[in-house]
Amino acid sequence: MKPAFDKVETPRLVLRRLEPEDLDALVAYRNDPEVARFQSWTDYDAQRGMQLIDSMRERQPGEPGWFQFAIALKATNALIGDCALRVDADDPRLGEIGFTLSREHQGQGLGTEAVKALLGYLFGTLSLHRVFAVTDAKNTAAAMLLERLGMRREGHFLENIFFKGAWGDEFHYALLAREWSSR
Repeated sequence: MKPAFDKVETPRLVLRRLEPEDLDALVAYRNDPEVARFQSWTDYDAQRGMQLIDSMRERQPGEPGWFQFAIALKATNALIGDCALRVDADDPRLGEIGFTLSREHQGQGLGTEAVKALLGYLFGTLSLHRVFAVTDAKNTAAAMLLERLGMRREGHFLENIFFKGAWGDEFHYALLAREWSSR
C-alpha cells in the first residue's frame, strides 16, 4: 500500500494538493490564451476550477484516472501551475503526465524542477514502470523540457488530433523506471 500523498519539495517548489485558496490563480493562468494554447481547455471559469479542486480532495496519486498536483512556490505557497498524472486503469504501473505553468513563471527552470520532482515521486514512491507524455509538436518549450529530463521521443504523429479547430501533430515521449534511476 502506498502512503497517502502529502507533498513533494524541491529547492524552490512544493508539489501539493490543490486548495480552495488556489482558485483565483488557477483560473487566471488557465484563462491566459498563451498558457491555454496547447491545452485542451478553453474558457476556464471559477466553477470549473472549483470542480477540479473538489474532485481531487479524496483522490490519491496512483489511483486509476487523473490526479492534479498543485505547483506552488516554496517561499510563499502561491500557486504557479499544476501537473498531472493519469494512471492506466488496466495496468497501474503505467502513467501519463502533463504540466502547465503560469506565463510569468515560465523560462526560469521551474517547469523542469516541478516535472523532475514529479518523475522522482512517480518512479520512487509510486514505483511506476513507465511514464509517458504527449505534447503538441508546436510546443517546443514542453518538448525541450521533456528531453532535458531524459524522456525519449517515441513518436511524431501527423495530424492525429483535431484540436481547437484544426488538425494537429503530437509528439509522444516516454521514460522507464530503469532509465530514470540510471540518469
